[in-house]
Amino acid sequence: MSINKTLGEFIIEKQADFPHATGELSALLSAIKLASKIVNREINKAGLVDITGASGVENIQGEQQQKLDMYANKIFKNALIARGEVCGIASEEEDDYVFFDNKNSRNGNYVVLMDPLDGSSNIDVNVSVGTIFSIYRRISPTDGPVAIEDFLQVGRKQVAAGYVIYGSSTMLVFTTGNGVHGFTYDPSIGVFCLSHESLTIPKTGKIYSINEGNYVKFPLGVKKYLKYCQEDDESTNRPYTSRYIGSLVADFHRNLLKGGIYIYPQTAQAPFGKLRLLYECNPIAFLAEQAGALATDGYHPILDLKPIELHQRVPFFTGSPEMMDTVHHFMAKFKEG
Repeated sequence: MSINKTLGEFIIEKQADFPHATGELSALLSAIKLASKIVNREINKAGLVDITGASGVENIQGEQQQKLDMYANKIFKNALIARGEVCGIASEEEDDYVFFDNKNSRNGNYVVLMDPLDGSSNIDVNVSVGTIFSIYRRISPTDGPVAIEDFLQVGRKQVAAGYVIYGSSTMLVFTTGNGVHGFTYDPSIGVFCLSHESLTIPKTGKIYSINEGNYVKFPLGVKKYLKYCQEDDESTNRPYTSRYIGSLVADFHRNLLKGGIYIYPQTAQAPFGKLRLLYECNPIAFLAEQAGALATDGYHPILDLKPIELHQRVPFFTGSPEMMDTVHHFMAKFKEG
């Protein structure tokens, strides 16, 4: 049996890809790696212990927080505060950003933004969920507290981003701006091993991922594109197949490997979309572009959008470049307003 390169070994080998840091990337990702192992353990016990279902607490967006949302947020926050590299975090589960005001962390050079448990409502029915993270270099002076400007940086300023998918196997997928690499967790030895080096999305695919139950609320361009996906046309391998899990990480991960497109557009009830720019769209967009995919709001690259608030929402389109070019054509042709 061959032994694959571990995540730690890979990071050390690729240290030059992280020009600002000397050992900092390794320590930071080690914290994320440790937290993901703990969350993975608890997810695997879901149904055996009282950790599933709603917590009875609402987050700042007025959404019911699941027990595992809160647990995962605590685990990742504790893992990051234990390292001196991170001076603060922003999380989908926190009302405001959190400054790590302790001796080890207050002068840290990095901030982390995260969705600790994407798709957490799927836990109760044993469907894949994930963690999404985004890392930026701090821009505020290191002799003072972290500032809101550290978190409201444009997506192209990310120095690393990734996700952990907790499914039939647990995988950590990340980029530092030099390709996308995936590591599968081997629970028998407790390490993440390199399983998918230099991931590249197929130029096109046969899968479209969207919550079609909201069809009547979609913009006209999206409706027209969905009809295009469902038409018979042998020359373009249509009709396409609809696959929607309801976990951004799981849907994106499948399309990354097999080719496809994911769409979460604005609706009449959610005119700015539903997904969060900072915690979900920016990190996934960074991964997408590094893997040869595209990621936009239907018109503009996600990574070029200037954030204006921590919990900002945006429409999100990402996937194989040829499929994205087609949906952009429909969005432009049938633009409303």
